[in-house]
Amino acid sequence: MEEHVGKIWHRFITNTATTGYPQAKVELSEVSKTVGILFRALGGEGGLRIESTSATANESRRNWLQKIAGINKQVELCWRDAEALHLPTYVDYFPTKTLNRDLYLWLAVLAAGKVDYNLNWFQSNQQLTQQTLHNFPGLQPRYQRLVEAVLKLRPDITHLPPEEAATEQAIQQALRQPGSVLELPPAKRPHQPVPLWLHPFPPISTSNFAVANYDEPENKQSSKNDVEDKQRKHGERTEMPDGKKGLLAFRLESLFTLVDYTKVDRCTDDEQDADAAKNALEDMDTVSVARDNKAAATSLKFDLDLPAPEFDDTPLGEGILLPEWDYKQQRLLPDYCCLQPMLAANAMPMELPEHLKYTAQRLRRQFEALIPQRVWYKGQPDGSEIDLDAYLLHVAESQSGNINSEPNFYCDFRGGDKDLACLLLADLSLSTDAWLNNKTRVIEVIRDSLFLFAESLNATGDQFAMYGFSSRYRNHIRFHTLKTFGQNYNAKVRGRINEIKPGYYTRMGAALRHASNLLTQQKTSQSLLLLLTDGKPNDLDQYEGRYGVEDTRMALHEARKQGLQPFCVTIDEKANDYLPYIFGTNSHVVIRNPVELPKKLPYLYAQLTS
Repeated sequence: MEEHVGKIWHRFITNTATTGYPQAKVELSEVSKTVGILFRALGGEGGLRIESTSATANESRRNWLQKIAGINKQVELCWRDAEALHLPTYVDYFPTKTLNRDLYLWLAVLAAGKVDYNLNWFQSNQQLTQQTLHNFPGLQPRYQRLVEAVLKLRPDITHLPPEEAATEQAIQQALRQPGSVLELPPAKRPHQPVPLWLHPFPPISTSNFAVANYDEPENKQSSKNDVEDKQRKHGERTEMPDGKKGLLAFRLESLFTLVDYTKVDRCTDDEQDADAAKNALEDMDTVSVARDNKAAATSLKFDLDLPAPEFDDTPLGEGILLPEWDYKQQRLLPDYCCLQPMLAANAMPMELPEHLKYTAQRLRRQFEALIPQRVWYKGQPDGSEIDLDAYLLHVAESQSGNINSEPNFYCDFRGGDKDLACLLLADLSLSTDAWLNNKTRVIEVIRDSLFLFAESLNATGDQFAMYGFSSRYRNHIRFHTLKTFGQNYNAKVRGRINEIKPGYYTRMGAALRHASNLLTQQKTSQSLLLLLTDGKPNDLDQYEGRYGVEDTRMALHEARKQGLQPFCVTIDEKANDYLPYIFGTNSHVVIRNPVELPKKLPYLYAQLTS
């Protein structure tokens, strides 16, 4: 009974103290595509992701109801860093959906401007606002509507202490007339957040540190008890507690405590339902992550260690040095990566798997119809046979004394061959070990796709090659040879395809550069570079995030300069967030149902080469 009454009281006091408008809430997921297009179209960097921000402490004045309810202790504001544009997870600041959506769009345009780092936060936001309204005067009415709505929700100056009143008056004046106030008067208590401006002190991202120092796979399969939360949390690395695991009779998060890290070991093997884990996560301002001090033999193992030479694939040569694009330095780093071509050591010749035979037979019949028919070309200056029609026409014109045609007396039987080469590059990273359903893994879908792709192209007689790749740091990029251009498709190739397995990570740029070099050696009028993947570029070092995206984009730019036609086929549901920037609008496709990939891949090839 006591717990039931407590829940009712909590809902009542929280709803009473809340200043937002839940009925008019707009989530970032609803406008992320529009925001991304607007941000990049108006000058924002194309490589930046659009993602939710992490809440930071709000130390401004709160009313007594908010203190009792324990709300408004955190605030989500917009900021931009080298990796992403961070926007609030949702906006319910205004009473209408239109204004809340306009706030998202305004923040995206404001963040696309050029920031003068010599100015402080107060001056910089005024300058950005002036710059935005000057460059895009059509935004003036929308900005005025937002300012009027914000000012209605700002604190009443007459009810504030003198110092805070002066600060609030300066902010309101700066909102009405950007650039009219040079300095922000100081006050003992922080002012209320300004939702129309960028964050004054954005959190420092620790993602690069985490990736560089911890060899933990990102693409491992999720368990059924994983907790998903749309709100980002500020994280920090800490040392693992060195004490014995103890029994806790209550949740420490339920106490009113200072936000200080305490070396308390929350046992990782205790069973906990998803709701309890999510509630604990919501109560934390900062999530502290530690690495276990246990010996490797007693820890959970992942298939990341390189196999022993006797069990590994056979290396071909000593490795190939390739450059990599560093977007921060805006230059290619020569001989920065080492790519190792490899060949499956234990691949046994085999027939096509039984479950694919019917589909392969149907595809072969359909693709045989795509073979260009040979036809007779008449009236040629040379050829294999005499063109009697052209000869008789020439004789008749000669006798009449009116010769108007050239003496082309030959005909030739031509056609039947397409001047085309295709290289299929398959992503064999660790994420392909994930399950799509209760029966099928990603790697199995990729394997079946390669089988049917090869069967289809073998029926047309087109030149094609197939490779797979994965990576572990820049010095070990594994490039698996499945079929080269000079090899015929046969039982040995099927054996190599059958032996593919999940590898490591996805250093996509180096693999694309080497594939481009192989494809340019085929002297054809059309060269198709087809990438099959299930995720974005990543590796254990700095290749995570924007660095990998920019390097892959540069590798594709180099491929196009060589006359190649790159195209990406992916099963990643979030690919539309980054593939348009990497490949371009019309150079990629997302397969919504991955199980259909084996059947759809050959048809995509037919459309690309028709």
